Amino acid sequence: MEELGRKSVDEFKQARKNPIIVVLDNIRSMHNVGSVFRTADAFLVEGLCLCGYTPQPPHRDIHKTALGATDTVDWIHFPTTVEAIQQLKQQGYKIFGVEQAEGSISLEKFFLPNEKIALVFGNEVEGVGADALALCDGCIEIPQSGMKHSLNISVAAGIVLWKLSEPGLK
Repeated sequence: MEELGRKSVDEFKQARKNPIIVVLDNIRSMHNVGSVFRTADAFLVEGLCLCGYTPQPPHRDIHKTALGATDTVDWIHFPTTVEAIQQLKQQGYKIFGVEQAEGSISLEKFFLPNEKIALVFGNEVEGVGADALALCDGCIEIPQSGMKHSLNISVAAGIVLWKLSEPGLK
C-alpha cells in the first residue's frame, strides 16, 4: 500500500484540492452516490452537494461503493438543487450541468475557466432538473456514439472529473 502513495485521511484533508464541487441532483441509487464519493476522493474534489432525495451517509449501501471516501470527501445536504446552486453562485462558483442540452459544450472542447466550478449531475432517469438547468452557466456533454446516448451517473462523473482534474495534483 505504501508504494501506491495513498494519503491518510488527515493528509487528504490537508491536500490542495481541485476547485470543483460536485452537485448530485436527486440521485436515487446509494451505489451511485458511493461511487461518486470514491471518484471525488480519487480526483481531490473540494466536496459534494447532495440534493433533494439523494441518499446521505452513513448508510451501508453508500459505504459499500465509497470504500471510506465518505470519511475524506466533504459533503453537505441541500433540500433542493436550486438552493445548492444559488449558494454556490454566491460563493463565486461557475455552474455547469453535465447534460445533453441545446448549446452544450462537448467535453473534449470544454476548458476549465480560471475560477471555481460546480458540476451538476442529474437523476438516473430524468437527468438534471429543468429548474437547476435554468440556473447553470452552461452545460457539458460527454460525446457518445452508441445507440443509448446515456451513461450511468457514476460513470459520467468519473469521465468528467478525470478530464477536468489537474494532472499531477498531489
